[in-house]
Order: sequence, then structure tokens, then C-alpha cells
Amino acid sequence: MRGIGPGYEDRHRRATLETVTRWHGDDYQRRFDELASSGVDVHGEATFVVGRSPTRVLDAGCGTGRVAIELARRGIAVVGVDVDRSMLETARANGPGIEWHEHDLTTLDLGRVFDVVLLAGNVPLFAAPGSQRALVAGCAHHIDSEGEMVTGFQLGRGYELDTYDDDCRAAGLALRERYSTWAADPFPAGADYAVSVHHFV
Repeated sequence: MRGIGPGYEDRHRRATLETVTRWHGDDYQRRFDELASSGVDVHGEATFVVGRSPTRVLDAGCGTGRVAIELARRGIAVVGVDVDRSMLETARANGPGIEWHEHDLTTLDLGRVFDVVLLAGNVPLFAAPGSQRALVAGCAHHIDSEGEMVTGFQLGRGYELDTYDDDCRAAGLALRERYSTWAADPFPAGADYAVSVHHFV
């Protein structure tokens, strides 16, 4: 199976940002299904998370459940949360054995913690302007004391890394690792995408 290369990642990021807000969940998921059927590995995020060796994962901003379903397939207990009902309808249809919640991440309180809280697919960029700090705090509230928050989003879209890191510090989190892709490629100056791992200090 072909891996996700830089060209694919760049096209996917742009397409996600431009189309997810106007596509029905089934249509959005169909794009990934077509890529997978053509031999493209669309599970880079899940592979990255599995490499952290978690047993419990919160997929925050799970969308159609692509990552959560793959994590569950690999034996991880996963919970998915999203505010978009259409996306969750697709997630529930494709992953009936997974726990899904329709909720705003800025006010989320599931009453439990996870080894990894994952925000894949540009989640902070879809938050209402000015609400990212509350989003980070809401997600941090669900991280185990020894756990991590893993976030991937495109840069140059109005929410930059210095602001994100400030929001993480306000939630008691410090940067542990940063990469430019879900394949854990180094993060060079001028990178247009960041995968960040934060933990409690």
C-alpha cells in the first residue's frame, strides 16, 4: 500500500479546510474511502498515535470517525467527539461499536481522562475565532496526568504555533515533541504543517 507522501498531505490539508464545512459526512468520508481503495495509506494519524502506546484515546473533533475507527481496529479503546451531526451520523454508521458524542469541545466534560487526546485534521482551525484557548483547555481537561495531547494542523491559516503553545501553557501543558508530518518528519523552519505533542508539567 502506498504511504501518504508530502504531495498527498498538502492536497488533503487544503481540501479538508476548503470542503469539510460544506460537505455531508458521507461525501467527506467517501473521498478517503476512494483514496484507500486506490492503495493510499490514509491512516498516518492512527499509526502515529499507536506509536505512543496508549490504551485509551479521545478523538477530539473526530469528524466521520476515520481515525477513531482505525484506532479501535488496532485494539485501542477510543471515544469520538464532534459538534457536526452529519459527520457523526457517518461515524456511527461506520463504527457502531464505538462511543460517539455530539458536543462542542470548548465545554466538553466526559468525566474521565485518556492516555492521548488527539486533535487531527486541523481541528483548531475550525473552531470559532477566539475560542481556541477554551478548546485547548477543554481537551486538556481530559488528559491523564501522564498522558499527552497530540494535535496536527496547517500553519498560515490565522492560528499559529506561538499562539497555540501559549494556549497550551495556559492549560498547564508543555511541548514535548514537534514534527512536520504524521510520519514524524523533522520540523524545519518554514514548515506549513505541525504535529505537536504536549504533556502536563
